[in-house]
Amino acid sequence: MSRGRLLIALVVAVISLLGYFGSSVVNPVTQEKQHVGGVTPDQEIAMGLQAAPEMAQQFGGLEPDPRVQALVDSVGGRIVSRTAAGTTPYQYQFHVLSDPETINAFALPGGQVFITDGLLKRLDTEGELAGVLGHEIGHVVARHGAEHIAKSQLTQGLTGAAVLAAYDPNNPNSRNSAAVAMMIGQLVDMKFGRSDELEADKLGVRLMSDAGFDPRSMEKLMQILEQSSTGNRPPEFFSTHPNPENRIVRIREAIQEKYPSGVPAGLQQ
Repeated sequence: MSRGRLLIALVVAVISLLGYFGSSVVNPVTQEKQHVGGVTPDQEIAMGLQAAPEMAQQFGGLEPDPRVQALVDSVGGRIVSRTAAGTTPYQYQFHVLSDPETINAFALPGGQVFITDGLLKRLDTEGELAGVLGHEIGHVVARHGAEHIAKSQLTQGLTGAAVLAAYDPNNPNSRNSAAVAMMIGQLVDMKFGRSDELEADKLGVRLMSDAGFDPRSMEKLMQILEQSSTGNRPPEFFSTHPNPENRIVRIREAIQEKYPSGVPAGLQQ
């Protein structure tokens, strides 16, 4: 019985690894090789559209003021139309959520981008808004949603194999081994998330700059978010967008890479 379980576990692990590493695509925007499984851009769009109404409902619905929505549409549309984001197959839609307290922004696969009224009202310039939207559009063009799905499938496969190999119904202590295996899987996902956020920051600098916004506004955005912290509780933006201590430093590095001779005059702040 034990040898049979180990053999099945090995087969499951091999299938999971081959499914993840056996195929890859080159992202036309980032020029990086990615593992996205069999997820296509059309599937990303469909998933985002399907999930968007539920996400809006969780934050109290959409902002009723058409002027607020028009501002976000204008800045987001400018980024898409003037940058590499517009060459992708994704259908970008920008949503202002009426939640006045939550400080957050996020993107779904396929181009559905959200910002809460709580975050929007803390921004002083269109450049800072472009920093938020550029970051979220960066998640979309980098296909982080598709990557996450593929990684989750890999993690589930390997975790299932580990649980199958470690669990012995005649040995209660083996349950602890299974719990450890599942915890390792969760840590893998968390690690990937932090990497995604830093890449989205870098892409955000690139996209907002190409759209004519001053990328230094993203640095100001981070400072505004830090100042919005109350006590030991950071804004929800930092909960869903992990904030390493060197994040502002990395943004400055991206700006230096984009403009090695200095940020040119005339960009909109």
